[in-house]
Amino acid sequence: MPQLNCRAWSRALLMAPTLALALAAGPVSAGWTMDPTRSHLSYVSIKAKDVGEVNTFKDMAGTITDEGQVTVSLFLDSVETLIPIRNERMREFLFETTDYQEATLSAKVDPAVVAGMQPGEIAEITAEGSLSLHGETQPMIIRMQAAKLDGGTVMVASTQPLIVDAAKFGLSAGVEKLREIAGLASISHAVPVTFVMTFVAAP
Repeated sequence: MPQLNCRAWSRALLMAPTLALALAAGPVSAGWTMDPTRSHLSYVSIKAKDVGEVNTFKDMAGTITDEGQVTVSLFLDSVETLIPIRNERMREFLFETTDYQEATLSAKVDPAVVAGMQPGEIAEITAEGSLSLHGETQPMIIRMQAAKLDGGTVMVASTQPLIVDAAKFGLSAGVEKLREIAGLASISHAVPVTFVMTFVAAP
């Protein structure tokens, strides 16, 4: 068996930290994909001053790239209010899904945060992001808690609700239309949004 010369040993020693870092990063280097069966986003609408109703979206998708770019798409046709006729009205008069099929939440996180977590660990993450909805985009500060469930699974949950103002996304006319149809005195234009999302390592 030929022996390594000094130069070969030097190259091996220089490569060792790089290899160790790559192994530690694990699945992050390949990115992450949302598991929709273990993900949930909901918002609360307030009508008649103090009547709260929880609504969700049944269909969504998301990814985290190896650079830490997070993109979550909500398919607006899948809005679920538990009342079929109200679902139709939300699609037609509020979201106008014929013209606007998706809402997109984007953010940038440090991929090293997740890469350095061990299974069972929890990390607090604050990210600058944006929400694109109904042809408008508004900045968002997203405060989350990430938990490493195992080497290939990360769960992320909001620690503070995102407050979405309908007026900033050109939705005021839709809210007013829904109020008139339902015969309500008021529907709040400010909507708190919370989420729990599970991402699995991409192959």
